[in-house]
Amino acid sequence: METPLDVHPHDALSDYIVITMDHLRVKTRLIRIGNSRGVRLAKPLLEQAGLEDEVEIRVEPGAVVITAVAAPRAGWAEAAARFGPNRLLDAPTGTRFDEAEWTW
Repeated sequence: METPLDVHPHDALSDYIVITMDHLRVKTRLIRIGNSRGVRLAKPLLEQAGLEDEVEIRVEPGAVVITAVAAPRAGWAEAAARFGPNRLLDAPTGTRFDEAEWTW
């Protein structure tokens, strides 16, 4: 009976990583994970890319692209600050409530 610790000769020869420091390129092989395939990513590669626990994966012709997950509304505060505290996109306008029902 085969156990998870059994190493097959073809598996032992398929795992290799080559790292060059010019643009930190890595060459590796796809590994079997159940019925799927996976890639082991070297720590320096993850650090340079700024990847942490959660990533987004998309497919492009001839490539699978892994990117860091963008935080929701990332950059919104900075964009709003460029308008300044008193600069609205449109001039304030009154509503029917303001004109008919609101009393000071």
